Amino acid sequence: MEWDSIRLLFEGFEGIYDEWQILGMMVIGCVLIYLGIVRKFEPLLLVGIGFGILVANLPLHEFVHIGGDVGGEPGTATGVLYYFRKYLVDTEIIPLLIFLGLGAMTDFEPMLNYPYTILLGAAAQFGVFVALVGAVALGFNLAEASSIGIIGGADGPTTIYTATRLAPDLLARVAVAAYSYMALVPVIQPPIIRLLTTRKERLVRMPYAPRRASKTAKILFPIIVAVVGGILVPRAAPLIGMFAFGNLLRECLVVERLSDTAQNALMNTVVIILGITVGSTLTAAAFFEWETIMIFVLGCVAFIFATAGGVLLGKLMYWISKGKVNPVIGAAGVSAVPMAARVCQKEVQREDPSNFVLMHAMGPNVAGVIGTAVAAGVLLALVPGMMD
Repeated sequence: MEWDSIRLLFEGFEGIYDEWQILGMMVIGCVLIYLGIVRKFEPLLLVGIGFGILVANLPLHEFVHIGGDVGGEPGTATGVLYYFRKYLVDTEIIPLLIFLGLGAMTDFEPMLNYPYTILLGAAAQFGVFVALVGAVALGFNLAEASSIGIIGGADGPTTIYTATRLAPDLLARVAVAAYSYMALVPVIQPPIIRLLTTRKERLVRMPYAPRRASKTAKILFPIIVAVVGGILVPRAAPLIGMFAFGNLLRECLVVERLSDTAQNALMNTVVIILGITVGSTLTAAAFFEWETIMIFVLGCVAFIFATAGGVLLGKLMYWISKGKVNPVIGAAGVSAVPMAARVCQKEVQREDPSNFVLMHAMGPNVAGVIGTAVAAGVLLALVPGMMD
């Protein structure tokens, strides 16, 4: 009896011996934490995701315990992170609250001042459909391919929302892929920008002369977006509606407390829960599969083509405007706000430190958020019917 009691103290070591793959997952978790803390790649997300991977892959799986006998019910799943996923992520509550917070943090003035930047946000969705076609070619069904393709929008909450509805079995892998690539935007985008643009194009100056949209326009914009988006793309209405509501809280200027809560306390809380929960879904059993590798490769392809789509439309605008539009800002069409816009600014300043295009880049950047939600809504509307 004493030996059995002592043996319980070393169960964790036995678990590592029986499941050696968990060591690999712990390395992956540590790498993500390193990227977040040391390299400062999207630390708000990667630190939580990396830690979630670590604790979910501990030998006895106490954080996410699946398959045990609990209360006389074999195969019952337990653990705090399992409940986070079941009641907050799978029910779409967390993704929608993230959109509420993003809306409250987003300033649409650059886009309203320069409406043509909406087209750059739309062009960046090209990567979604390229990856979708690639996933189908590799043997994924249409619902799975749609969930993988949406990674190209560089929008984690939209990716989770789409996967939850179309391919819940892939949720863990597409969510981690999406957030990992969002964090790596400063690594992925610069080579593509340099490849597709010339030095002359990157040197183009775009003086920012804000016309300052009126208060009425700023208040009406989220209302119009919610109504028109909900009518045209009803499947995306929850995402667009929560995003618009958050922005209305920001712009109406009579509910400062609510706007501040949405931007800070609420947003921080849901990011903490989302990060560790998304990380906890990636266990060794789910990761060490060929299918997972294909998802990560396709996610990278989606990001590359999304960036390329925005830049190429930017080059077309450069030609049409006779050199007045810097095509680099097209790369900000992916909805990694505001990271993609900052990448554009850094690439321009590599050639000319006195050149500033950040505010112009913010136009397609915020437009990309709506564009990705619309792309998700189109997929959610069409794919289930095509699968029947």
